[in-house]
Amino acid sequence: MLAVAHVLGLLLASFALTYALPVGCSLLFADGLASRFLAAAAITAGAGLALAGATWRRRRELKPRDGFLLVTLGWLLLSGAAALPLLLAVPGLTFTGAYFEAMSGLTTTGSTVLTGLDALPPSLNFWRHALEWFGGLSIVVMALAVLPLLGVGGMQLYKGAAPGAVKDERLAPRITETAKQLWFVYALITIAGVAALRICGMSWFDAMCHAFSAVGLGGFSTHDRSIAWFDSPAIELVLIALMLIAALNFARHIVALRRLSLESYRKDAECKAIFAILAVSVVGVAALLASHGVYGDFMLALRHSAFNVISQATTSGLTSQDYQQWPVFAPYWMLFLSCIVCSTGSTGGGIKMFRTLLLAREAGREMKLLIHPAAVAPLRIGGRPISDDVGRSVLAFIFLYFMTVALLTFAMLLTGMDYDPAFTVVVASINNTAHGFGAPGAVHNLHSLTPLQTWICTAAMLLGRLEIFSVIVLLRPAYWRK
Repeated sequence: MLAVAHVLGLLLASFALTYALPVGCSLLFADGLASRFLAAAAITAGAGLALAGATWRRRRELKPRDGFLLVTLGWLLLSGAAALPLLLAVPGLTFTGAYFEAMSGLTTTGSTVLTGLDALPPSLNFWRHALEWFGGLSIVVMALAVLPLLGVGGMQLYKGAAPGAVKDERLAPRITETAKQLWFVYALITIAGVAALRICGMSWFDAMCHAFSAVGLGGFSTHDRSIAWFDSPAIELVLIALMLIAALNFARHIVALRRLSLESYRKDAECKAIFAILAVSVVGVAALLASHGVYGDFMLALRHSAFNVISQATTSGLTSQDYQQWPVFAPYWMLFLSCIVCSTGSTGGGIKMFRTLLLAREAGREMKLLIHPAAVAPLRIGGRPISDDVGRSVLAFIFLYFMTVALLTFAMLLTGMDYDPAFTVVVASINNTAHGFGAPGAVHNLHSLTPLQTWICTAAMLLGRLEIFSVIVLLRPAYWRK
């Protein structure tokens, strides 16, 4: 436990360096908040160094089981540190609201409890979006390139928090090299996104913030109306491209960049399934909108369907329309897509496409065996055999996922919330997406939640981001026995 505390102290102290970004932004825009961010940085660095110093003699190489405790406590502590500037700078904001906002950013959920985003100081808006960018590929994976230099092994962290397919397809002999490659590709995509959004008419500030949101698949925006504020097909097209790229396995991006070839995508079963489902969904929802007369013509319906369906399906949550005023099928279908569309190894949330494909193939195999009991029917995805151990693990995850959704929905109902908003806000939170909530026009602002409801959503975001197992395993007494 003390060895984990030592690493947490180093992680917290390292996180203090990220405040340099909003401090620079504050000085550039002269919004007067630089001192608040410096104070938050000092508190974070001081607490981290104190914790690391107090446990210095108990430091050791971490064991695999330590990774689960480290990623859970790490996310909780970093969210608390990230909440400090919001707490210091936003009048009337409670600790509950500030912590929720920080957790929403770091888990790339994108739900917010803040209103008046257009008038929010630039450095605070920038900080919110930077949290989504840091959380996109996970702060823990980023730290893998730093902590080994301090004498702390990184493989345990990688097993605990790295996106699924990445840890199954190790791309470099050393874990630090893998982390560096992931971040290089991540940064490259972000820079390209910023440039494209600037060319399409965004200011440099808005371009950077929204590129952070899109690549991190978070739903924060600098405007209360989100992307509807810009009313630009070109901007929407760029953001669609960024969200689709971020929803795919980053291991594929690294291989494609190395070989300068798209072959790795063509062979990826997840990639093909994602694009097929999204294509059918976009056209289907557009046809639904056109048939109900929501928009004047099919092409306009297709434009708004493409952006909002892809945004919700990839668990981004950026919006260009108030889709709660669409026919009821559309927002619920989009919420369903957020459960399954994102690839393993992406910055998205939900069950992930690999698990969906595996369950579908398993169901097909069981039906085949009912008809032909003696048949040999190995389970394959993308031509690769899948072991029974993986199948059992996926079934266990799906069970925990739905049980968590059910229990948290019941918890929301106990607070007095109606079933429809209770269910949708829980599913959206555990999928790490900002989905429509409450009355039409609310989009994804949760400022009307009570403190208890806000904490339930915060717990759901953490569980979803760490894929449930990493948190739930800590509740087992056997974990704490030596």
